[in-house]
Amino acid sequence: MRTLHLGLRVTDLERSLAFYTALGYAKLGTVPETSFGSLTMLQLPDDPFVSLELVHDPARPVKDTSAVNHLVVQVNDLDVTIADLAARGVTAEPPAESRPGLRTSWLTDPDGYRIELVQWPPGHAAGITAADFA
Repeated sequence: MRTLHLGLRVTDLERSLAFYTALGYAKLGTVPETSFGSLTMLQLPDDPFVSLELVHDPARPVKDTSAVNHLVVQVNDLDVTIADLAARGVTAEPPAESRPGLRTSWLTDPDGYRIELVQWPPGHAAGITAADFA
């Protein structure tokens, strides 16, 4: 088993698509009409699979984002990513280092969802493992 993707309800599909495209996601495809609304599938450049689905129904705008604490996106170089985002009109918070070499920054999407950008220390696995809790 593995987690396939996260579906986020969005109020304005074009505004959210512009935001997530600026963040680095690419639109892979859409499912125009479902019981949830339209589904827009997004993937990151180095990921072979969809990892984010934007769910849009004009009759059901986002009213509360508190059920989703945050989305985390791994980046190779946090400083370059923040500069690239700024050039695209997306503001990220200044980077912080929570553990030696582990750098993070935060930004907020158009509906208020919080996104954490993570740059792992050199030699760290591509994700969180049991070694992070040792």
